[in-house]
Amino acid sequence: MKTFGLYKKQKLCSTRDIDTLFDREGAEFSRLVYPLRVLARNNAGRSSDAAVAFLISVPKKRLRHAVDRVMMRRRIREAFRLNHSSFDFGAGNRLDVAFIYVADKLTSYSKVESAVKRILNSLSLHYAPVEQSDEEAVDNQ
Repeated sequence: MKTFGLYKKQKLCSTRDIDTLFDREGAEFSRLVYPLRVLARNNAGRSSDAAVAFLISVPKKRLRHAVDRVMMRRRIREAFRLNHSSFDFGAGNRLDVAFIYVADKLTSYSKVESAVKRILNSLSLHYAPVEQSDEEAVDNQ
């Protein structure tokens, strides 16, 4: 059964972790899927047991009105909430993820949701453990 909840432990709140993620060599994974840019890194030292801790940034430079920034944050959060349980990020991985809104105007929920799905898919492919097939295991011996 899928869980559609979003819990406090899934929020990236630690200033040390956020600074490390945005540091020049901090992000292991960076991708632009319009209208979002994502930065991610594996943080084994995080105290939270959630597989993914995330933050959302909608810059004032992009959307001047606070109402619009809040609306886009809610759309991104809702898309993440509904879709994060469908992807496997590898057992034992604890990812810090930052979603950064890069469009200059409001974007529909369907476009945001498709971008979040593509981002989560690429994250799961990047961080999921590589499984060897039986033929490859025999070849390596």
